[in-house]
Amino acid sequence: MEKNKTETQTLQEICLFAKANKSLTENHFSMLKTIFGQRFCNAWEAIEDSRVKRYIFKPSDRVVWIVVGKKRDYLILPNAGFCSCDDFYFGVMEGRSFLCYHLIAQKLAEALGRYDLIEEDDELYEVLMKEWKEVTT
Repeated sequence: MEKNKTETQTLQEICLFAKANKSLTENHFSMLKTIFGQRFCNAWEAIEDSRVKRYIFKPSDRVVWIVVGKKRDYLILPNAGFCSCDDFYFGVMEGRSFLCYHLIAQKLAEALGRYDLIEEDDELYEVLMKEWKEVTT
């Protein structure tokens, strides 16, 4: 449990810095790579490749975060610490890790302001949510 607390606190502190400065230091990159390993590398790649999306549905202003993954689009619920990926189900929920790379990418992208902002009509909300929630095998 201590490791999980450290992961979360460190990421949160780095995100606060990133939000204030719109950048990360070399030390931050080093810390993130040490703590998260390949998960950070994958997260940073998602940010660099513009695969983090923030959908705002109008006129309701509902917000949905998506990270385009290797197999499909993953639904992120940042306030709940949830992702619809297999790593979340098999790694996070079983206690092997605390965050999947999609959650790390979303948190860093939001803090840095490095995400695609997509506005859609409320009429598309249900259609897109159904697609994003669909489990593929």
